[in-house]
Amino acid sequence: MTMTSPDDMHDHVGDALHAAAGDIARRTSASRSIAKIVEPHALARRVLEERRLIHREESVRRHADAFREIRTRLLALGGDRNFVTMVAPISSKSGGSFVARNLAAAFAFDEAKTALLIDCDLRHPSQHTALGIDANGSGLIDYLDHPAIGVEKILHHTGIPRLRLIPAGREREMSGEYFSSFRMRALLDSLRSRYPDRYLFLDGPAVKGSPDARILADLVDFVVLVAGSGRDTPGTIQKVMANFDPGKLAGIVLNQLP
Repeated sequence: MTMTSPDDMHDHVGDALHAAAGDIARRTSASRSIAKIVEPHALARRVLEERRLIHREESVRRHADAFREIRTRLLALGGDRNFVTMVAPISSKSGGSFVARNLAAAFAFDEAKTALLIDCDLRHPSQHTALGIDANGSGLIDYLDHPAIGVEKILHHTGIPRLRLIPAGREREMSGEYFSSFRMRALLDSLRSRYPDRYLFLDGPAVKGSPDARILADLVDFVVLVAGSGRDTPGTIQKVMANFDPGKLAGIVLNQLP
């Protein structure tokens, strides 16, 4: 049995207290930054509902509670650290983008957290349109092609407090090369590490028909798959699930298509 001297024990306790103090300082600083965030044009309830976005009022309570439940499960998996989640539909037109933006909005409900939604469906980008944002050529691809423009140039207000969007930017047929690049990995690392209470959500492309979602999965902590009710069969769902690391696969959302 190894004995620890009082001096050694004192050093270990001191190191632990120092680390804890540093963590508290970082989180306090982040909380202050969050508190200063002002949404210049917060969307009215009517506009939110027209854009199929959840909010806190009773008229969409059932849908809001469903996304809060997904949020709770992800937070239980993620522990104390913030994380990056990819939301990807199994097949196109299954509602993956709808789930991604509302899940991000559910995280933004928490006044101690911010959410960042990144449109990674480079062939069929939709988040800027759904959120009523004029991206004006400033999105993910623009930054990856020319990082000198800076990240702030591609961050857009959404009208939802504490939720920002990075739109896809110019459409690209060949997107895998961007997702596997050093710049993409460095961007995600930077966006997550800058604020410990920021949660990132990637709106991924459909898994069927393209390797892009599987490439993106290497960059994230969790994967949420979206199956369209009546569109994706149980056999298809099982086959697609096998493409992802079981340790990252957080679950399947069955989306009742309109």
